[in-house]
Amino acid sequence: MDPFQPAPEQLPPEIAVFPLSGALLLPGGRLPLNIFEPRYLAMTLDSLAHGRLFGMIQGDPSRPRAESGTALYSVGCLGRISSFSETDDGRLLITLTGVARFRVAEEIEMRRGYRRVRADYAPYLADLDLPAAEEGDPREDILAALRPYFSAKGIEANWGAIEEMAGPSLVTTLSMVCPFAVPEKQALLEAPTLTERAQTLVTLLRMAAHDGGDLPPDARPS
Repeated sequence: MDPFQPAPEQLPPEIAVFPLSGALLLPGGRLPLNIFEPRYLAMTLDSLAHGRLFGMIQGDPSRPRAESGTALYSVGCLGRISSFSETDDGRLLITLTGVARFRVAEEIEMRRGYRRVRADYAPYLADLDLPAAEEGDPREDILAALRPYFSAKGIEANWGAIEEMAGPSLVTTLSMVCPFAVPEKQALLEAPTLTERAQTLVTLLRMAAHDGGDLPPDARPS
């Protein structure tokens, strides 16, 4: 058990959010971030001073732009700053470890230039528990879909390390690192269970390998 994992009653009701389309954080996953914009440096420093928690969320391109910036999807993932370092040119290099998903109840007043929301964790409290093995092992289907996907995308992989990963870690890691489009990453985030996320992942890998399409554009903060 992670000794730094918050209990349900310790989840903050109001959180800062980092809107970064194309960047996916899942519970238990680790997301490296290079923080350099003043508003997000302020957000990170405030988070380090108050619980080390903030949310990752994607912008929703299907909705009109909001007054505070790009419209947000309704579901994001709370993360904990599990490591950070400073650079000589004023950046912060952090690792964000996924804690639990949340639903945006409402967006609230900005603070120091960064966006904040009132978060509802009730539908996702099971994220706080370590993932248990669910019925059916997805590894065989994932690995079978992964090889043609990597081949189609020209991605070189350390197959030894991939094949040694436990099922839940494999699903989480591939969902986060594979260069899927924004709506596809959101579908992976919102999958209710690990089994359903694995099924969605396999479907996306097979579709992308078959299409041989281009990679999505670089992720940009909103």
